[in-house]
Amino acid sequence: MKSYEKLLENNKNWASATIEKDPEFFHRLSNTQTPEYLWIGCSDSRVPPDSITGTRPGEIFIHRNIANMVVHTDLNMLSVLQYAVEVLKVKHVIVCGHYGCGGVKAAMTQQSFGIINKWLRNIKDVYRFHEEEVNSFQNDEDKLNKLIELNVQEQVMNLAKTSIIQKSWKENNAPHLHGWVYGLNDGLIKPIFEMPAGTHMDPLYEFDNL
Repeated sequence: MKSYEKLLENNKNWASATIEKDPEFFHRLSNTQTPEYLWIGCSDSRVPPDSITGTRPGEIFIHRNIANMVVHTDLNMLSVLQYAVEVLKVKHVIVCGHYGCGGVKAAMTQQSFGIINKWLRNIKDVYRFHEEEVNSFQNDEDKLNKLIELNVQEQVMNLAKTSIIQKSWKENNAPHLHGWVYGLNDGLIKPIFEMPAGTHMDPLYEFDNL
């Protein structure tokens, strides 16, 4: 069996087992989508959102990219965010990074990685903002993990700055924003930052005419 065929076989087995356990599962799933959460996570294959949170299909709306970034020029991310907030009415938006993130590690170097340099530049900016704090650690791994936490915090802040979130906070007092970091070594999620709905930003980021 070719390697990709194993995925198709696994899919058949999963669908069959799911129907046997709950005959109406796919009927319900195909007719409604009401997740409470939007998950913005890293593309790393070791961090599957549903597995590490114990959730089922339909419970989390998911967007993933290198190093779980919220970039204001990323129309893909912004489209997902707008749909999740304005149509699905999610109650929580979670930015989840993970310790040992290769994207963050690459951004801490002066090495060129080709086209991904343009993406990593956003993380380099976070490093520059917090360089003194990150470099206060002696161990390279500790420096990396601190920057990973700070990057998650900055991405939550970037979410709050969007007109999408600002508008929803004014109209619906939702969603709440969360910054988490997942540990590859122990499988545990560490909450590190939170912004309840309606948190006041610098007035520069708050819109009067929304």
